[in-house]
Amino acid sequence: MFDIVKASITGSIIGNMLLVLGLSVLLGGLKFKEQTFNVKLAGQNGSLMLLAVIALFIPAAFARSFTTQETSNLSVIVSVILIIAYLLWLVFSMITHKNELSDEVVEHGEAAWSKGLSIIFLIIATTMVAFQSEWLVHTLEPFSRQYGLSELFVGAFLIAIVGNAAEHSAAIIMARKNKMGAAVEIAVGSSLQIALFVAPVLVLLSLLFGKTMDLVFTTYEIIAIGVAAFIVAKSISKDGATTWFEGVLLLVVYVILGIAFFLV
Repeated sequence: MFDIVKASITGSIIGNMLLVLGLSVLLGGLKFKEQTFNVKLAGQNGSLMLLAVIALFIPAAFARSFTTQETSNLSVIVSVILIIAYLLWLVFSMITHKNELSDEVVEHGEAAWSKGLSIIFLIIATTMVAFQSEWLVHTLEPFSRQYGLSELFVGAFLIAIVGNAAEHSAAIIMARKNKMGAAVEIAVGSSLQIALFVAPVLVLLSLLFGKTMDLVFTTYEIIAIGVAAFIVAKSISKDGATTWFEGVLLLVVYVILGIAFFLV
């Protein structure tokens, strides 16, 4: 179900950047007049999102001139490059330039759980998510048919909202604690992880099942990701500070995209 997969990838990217970040900025801004974060990190995130948009645009732009096999080959090559770029970004942000990209104030509290207990709960949660995903896939087609919804809308908005639940709560909690840097990193960082790592990994994994998933997204999906990256870069990442009204702007764009996807 490659179309559903790509739609959910699109929805996760724009959902994190517009819905998750928008709610975080809005609710945090209602409590604090202005919230700040590391502008250097925000700028790097903006550049990486631009890379993601370019990487998704190129396969779609050349798809009509390529055979199916050539498109698959290009998708695999681009996927490998994106994974390498993402891994280098982790080295850059967490090792070589860790201090430059971190927030000025770092607070360390006592851990509520031990390391071993945390790993156990992580394994349990992952197993439960795997079962839920299996059940969800089997209900998609009858659900879409019963309510007359397109696979594009279901994948890009309904599945994405459910899938981003963890980011929703964590980012909003951080914003309400005046830790906007952490909230921005959760929202934008999750979008980057999906665009630069998860999507390419899915392409490579599909090689094991006989039919390769390509990176040819629809025009609607590319436009949605591009618009989301543009508004986040212009309204959020430019000055390292946020107000509640900037959260409103992000949510307005998300609602407009949702209506457009629903009507497709």
